[in-house]
Parts: sequence; structure tokens; C-alpha cells
Amino acid sequence: MAAAAAASSSPFPFPTSRPPDDTLFYAVYPLPLPTGLPPTALLASLQSLHLSLLSHLAPFLSSHLFHRDPFTLSLPADPASPCALCASPPVPHLHGALRFGDSLPDEWLAVSLLFALTRAFPDIVARAWDSDGDFLLIEAAFALPRWLDPDTAPNRVFIFRGELHILPPSLFPETPSLEAALHAVYDDSVDTRASDAVQAAIQCRIAGMPERAAENLHTARLVVPAPVAKVLKEEPCLVARAVEGFYDRDIDTMKHAARMSKFLKGPGGEGVEMVRTSVRMTRAMYAQLMQQSFQAPRGYPMPRREDGPDKWVEAELGMKIACGFEMMYQERWHEVEEGKGSTWEVYRKSLEATGCFEGLLPGSKEYKRVMEDAMQYYKSSSLFSRTREILSAPVHRIDEILAMPYSDEDFQGINLPPSDDDSWLCNGEDELNAELHERQKEIEEYEALKKHTKGQKQNVSSSSTSQLSEFNLGEITESMQDFVRKMSSFEGAEVPSNRKEMESVDLDVNQFFKAMESVLGKASQEKAGNDTETDRKSSSSDMDFDDSDYENDSAEEAGDKDMDESFMESYSDALNQELSNTSIKETFSRAPHHTNDEGPSNAADSDGEMAPVDVDLNLVESFLNSYSSQQGLPGPASNLLGLMGVKVPPPDGKKT
Repeated sequence: MAAAAAASSSPFPFPTSRPPDDTLFYAVYPLPLPTGLPPTALLASLQSLHLSLLSHLAPFLSSHLFHRDPFTLSLPADPASPCALCASPPVPHLHGALRFGDSLPDEWLAVSLLFALTRAFPDIVARAWDSDGDFLLIEAAFALPRWLDPDTAPNRVFIFRGELHILPPSLFPETPSLEAALHAVYDDSVDTRASDAVQAAIQCRIAGMPERAAENLHTARLVVPAPVAKVLKEEPCLVARAVEGFYDRDIDTMKHAARMSKFLKGPGGEGVEMVRTSVRMTRAMYAQLMQQSFQAPRGYPMPRREDGPDKWVEAELGMKIACGFEMMYQERWHEVEEGKGSTWEVYRKSLEATGCFEGLLPGSKEYKRVMEDAMQYYKSSSLFSRTREILSAPVHRIDEILAMPYSDEDFQGINLPPSDDDSWLCNGEDELNAELHERQKEIEEYEALKKHTKGQKQNVSSSSTSQLSEFNLGEITESMQDFVRKMSSFEGAEVPSNRKEMESVDLDVNQFFKAMESVLGKASQEKAGNDTETDRKSSSSDMDFDDSDYENDSAEEAGDKDMDESFMESYSDALNQELSNTSIKETFSRAPHHTNDEGPSNAADSDGEMAPVDVDLNLVESFLNSYSSQQGLPGPASNLLGLMGVKVPPPDGKKT
């Protein structure tokens, strides 16, 4: 309720309904934020900033015509409460909303004014958005960092000291609060300035503005009823409402144009004279009038086409504007949108709602002082917001103008400026093609840069890519077998730096131990003083590895080996039989089964369930599963394979 009351008490109230899609919103924040101030001091601070900003823009705004709404700034209804227009927390600021209609240049003109304000006033930060969100990012889409998207953009894009600033995720991983974001932008030790490519994209769009904004205006001569000429003479800005009324007409409003009771008749119902005048409007307004066919109401004086095309065009253009005035006036008068009191009364009530007079007795000295300060601010701000007030309440102003004495003679003998060349109406295709060409050029440059960057990455990884293309799964098993067979020292397992350069060492353990025994046996016999001949024979026979001894040893070893193999086969059969009833067999990959009728090991072969395990295949699968679970990060599988010189391709999805 309080918020609604505050909103209704705004001196320049915004519509409570959902704003149209052709609306630009903007806000200006003073820095450092004047938080912690009492309501009166905070209001005084914002009022001072408000007057300073409007004074700076006054020379331009006083002479420029906007398509629908003029650019202006206003104070929120309650600076200490959340702002409904900006959908922001209670941060001290000024704000505005500008409907640009079909005139997109007006939106960019407003943006250029925000850039100009932040250059002239280095202690303010501005931001702008519309129904598309941060449209400044859309304009610089090809130069934006990859992390920036509509989900990450809130409270990150600001205009500061004539440049665009974007808060990076390294500074705020999550969406920052508005207050924290403003502090970061204002902090000189924090680099938030957008890249040069982003700056260039925005500056290219607003280059030459606001001075170049006059190129979007068109001057035309026309013939209109005297009341219409009088209104346009006193308030040229009202042509925007007339064109809006004509362009947005419907069946109901056209009934008013059929009667023309306000602008085609005098105060006593008598007819009025047609006069020639000149009107300045935006190109979008002129196009909206010229590109629509409209039959003149019955009784509206129109020249004959035989009088010449120039006279017909001037009369037809004036007729459309006059009908637009009639439809706009009657519709707004019937809607009773006005007449709810003067803007001063509305402003005074808003001060009471925000607590500026809280604790003050009416008529007291302090009360009078606050009231005088409020009146002085109202008078000063009204000078700058006069156009806004007129466009918001055109019926009241039109009635005031038409109540003044005037006649058709007031418009005789005036040296009117010639009409501007309107050949641009037919050059729209050329302008569109030029714009499309520029956009295509941007796309091509972006694709070329993207391709160049991709090529650099491919060149950097070309060597590793070639190795990966030659990857062989057999290298894993070979490397692991070499690793297992290698004899390690007391320092632990050692992985060869390059296993292909390692020479294989063949060592017969039995011969090695016999050689050691012969050496040790000779030494003990010499020490005991045994017979030299016996020692020599014994020594020579031992050193020569007597064949009979070797054969005996081999026979013993063969017998032991046969016994060991028989035991292992029996043990393996028993183990397989025990494991066949468990699920462990499903965890290994097995070799193709071949029947074998020989030997005692036939328990597994008979049921065909426990085929031999393929050790190499299981080894490779285990390594690859472990490597894939690392998801491209360092881990034991990649480290061990890397030490053995095996390069494994990235997991699926990392590289094609």
C-alpha cells in the first residue's frame, strides 16, 4: 500500500501497466552512494544532482524533437524504498523512461546522452536497458567474452566516465548486488573497463551524437486549419502526439475524425480558415504520415488534384495531422486522464509521503523553510520538464492555447522554410542493404578471427594430435609387461624413461646360483688345506658345469615343474568350480573358449562357464576406465601411462 501510494504521488508518474516494448529505461547513480543520510539530506543531494544534469543537457533538449517521449530525468517517489521503474533495491538514483516508438535513433540518442553525462560528471554511473535486456551487449555481441550471456549479465554492465564497464566473473563469480557492483566500478584499483573491441562497437553506433541527431529530423510545409497551426506554433512538440493519434487510430477514434468538432470549427461552431505553415518532425513521423492512405473526412476542405501535386501533398499531409490532433484530443479527454490537480500539488503530496515534513508543525519556521526549498526546486525542475508535462497532459495545454486570441492573419506573410527532400523515403532499400553489408562484414570478421584462433590451437597441439592418431592399445600391455618384469632396486619400482631404448637382459637363475656355489666352495676348500689336485678337478668340474650334474639337476627340475603344473591345474579347477557360483566371473573379460580333451583340467571346460581370463584385455579396459573417470584431470592412470611413454587420446566429448 505504501509503495502504491508513493508511486501515485510521483510528480511525473509513470504508467502502472506493463511498459511497451519500445521503451528505453535508464538510471543514474551518484558515487560514492549517499547512503546513511536522513531523508531530507538525501532528497536535497539528489535534487542538486538532478538540476545539475538537466542544466547540462538543456541546450540540446530545448531544441531537439523526439519521436514520442523526450529525454528527461526524475527522482524516484521515495529514494529510500525499492524502485518500481528500475526494479532495483533502495539505492539513491535518478531514473527515466523513454518511448522511442518506430524511431530507433532516439534510443541511441538517449544512450549517447548518458555517455555524455558520465563524461561531464565523473562521479556518476549510468546504466540503460530495454525490453531486450542489456541491448548494449547485443550491439557488441561479436566482441563479448564467451562467459557473458543474458543469465550472467545482470548488474554487470554500466556506463562510467564515457566508457562501457563490464564486471568480470573473477571479481564476482555470482550475480553481484547493485550496491557492490557500483562500488567496484567506482574503485580505480579494480579494472572493469570493457575491451577495446566492445568500446569500438558501441562508439561506432553513437558516433557524432548528439550533434548528428538533427539528421533524423524532417521539415515539411503543410496546410492545416488555423487552430492546428496555432497549437503547433505555441507547442511544436505536440506534433508527436498528433502523429501518434493518427498512426495508432482504430474504428472508435476514427469516429472523432469524422466529426472534427474541435479543430475544424471555431468556438461558436463557425468554420475556420485553412492556413499554410511549416512543421518539423522526425523522419519516422513523416514516413508514418506519408506511407498510409487516408480518406479526408466529409466536409474537410481539400484542393483538387488538378491544382498541382505540391498543393495536394501539403493539404493531404496537413489533413492527416489535423485528424491526428482531433483523435488524440477527444480520446484523451474521454479517458479523463487529466484534471487531477496541478503537478505542484502532486509533488507536495509526494514530499509528505516520503516524510520530509515529519515532525514539523504546519506554519512553523522549519516547515516554511522546507516548503520554500521544495517550491524553489519545483520551479527549477519544471523549466526542464515542461515538455514532458505538456506531452503527458496535452488536452489541458491545447485548451489553454486555443483560449488565446488568434486569427488566420497571424499566419499570413510568413517566410516559411522549404520542405526537405524526402527522397530518403525511397532509399530505404539502399540503407537496409548498407546496414546488412556492415552486419555481414562483422560476421565475416568474427568468423575469420574465430578460424584464426582455432588454427593457432590446432598448430599448438599438432604434434600431440599426430601421436594420438597413431595410438595403439597394445602399447599399454607391452609397457605394463616391461614394467612388471623389470628388476627394481631397494629404492622401489622404476619406470624406464624410454622403454624402446631398453636392452633386454636374459638371466638364468639356476646357472647364476651354481656359479656362486662353485666360487664359494673353492674358497672353503683352499682354506681347509685340501689336496690341490682334488681341488683343481673339483674346481674345474664345477666351473665347467659338468654335463652329468646339469642333466641330473635338469631332471629334478623337470620333475618339480611337472608336479607344480599338476598342482596348479588342480588348484585352478577347484578355484574355478568355487567361483562359478558367484558373480565375480562377470567382472572380467574372457578369451574365446576352446575345448580341450586332454589333461585333468576339464571341470571348467565341461560346463563352459569359466573360460580363461584375457589378462591383456582386462588390463587395457581397467586403464581406460580409470583414465576416463579422471575427466581430463590429472590422475593415477594418466600419470603412470605418461611415465611409460604411452599417450592416450582424451575421453569422448573432449575432442573429435
